[in-house]
Amino acid sequence: MSINQNNRHTITALVQDKPGVLNRLSSMFRRRGFNISSLAVGKSEDESLSRMTFVVDGNDKVVEQVTKHLNKLIDVIKVSDISQENIVSRELALIRVKTDSGNRSEVMQIASTFRTNIVDISLDSLIIEVSGNEDKINSLHEVLKGFGVIEIMRTGTIALNRGVQPTRPVVSHNIKYKHENWEEASSV
Repeated sequence: MSINQNNRHTITALVQDKPGVLNRLSSMFRRRGFNISSLAVGKSEDESLSRMTFVVDGNDKVVEQVTKHLNKLIDVIKVSDISQENIVSRELALIRVKTDSGNRSEVMQIASTFRTNIVDISLDSLIIEVSGNEDKINSLHEVLKGFGVIEIMRTGTIALNRGVQPTRPVVSHNIKYKHENWEEASSV
């Protein structure tokens, strides 16, 4: 694959948990003409920091430049394109499927085959909770279309590097944040 070809990139960001940070990061993608296919944000192991996972389709060289620019933003600790790394990634989806007494057990059997959870059952529908990689969720969605998918809600992809290597620098408790970088406070 050529370095200039468009392809899917998984970008992770460790940022200070403050208002406006998500807007600044997503604006950088917008200015570069990238559509964010998936976005997930949540607290990290350090309550003062959030971890973000963006999935975008784009040119390798441009994504590399965007990640360099993102790393320079205030409140950003680290941004990485982990697309070529050995990662674990997952999504969560809720799928409401039209059912009746004639097909409910078949839909439940399909859900069981995909190792999902049934989280709601009514007379005319049920809601299936599924987690896994994008292909698993897409496959289940495709199978359920024959029964009538009423609605689907998917989270964004979340991802971490495999093994013990963290996707961020190790944070100690005596950290102070500087304008564009972070550094350890001197222990006096």
